[in-house]
Amino acid sequence: MSWLRTLLIVLTLILVPGVQAQEKGVSRKQQEKHLARKEKQDAKARVKQEKADRKRHLAMQDKKTRKRMRKHTKRADRKGSGRHRDPFLKRLFTK
Repeated sequence: MSWLRTLLIVLTLILVPGVQAQEKGVSRKQQEKHLARKEKQDAKARVKQEKADRKRHLAMQDKKTRKRMRKHTKRADRKGSGRHRDPFLKRLFTK
């Protein structure tokens, strides 16, 4: 019985330092770098997904609609943000 107790004590002493010798973890600086890298990758993935979504949406439209969308996009790029109204004569003589 005493040799069993001695064996348990020896095993406990051998295993206890191994349990305490764990990694300290990631430093704050490394964690911030990792988070910044992840945010940058997420932003790139989000932009890529939005571009694919726009392309898919355009592909689902028929030819007339695609043409109209391009026309309105060009007009919006030319005139900038804000209210887009056609000139008076053009509004007067079109349907």
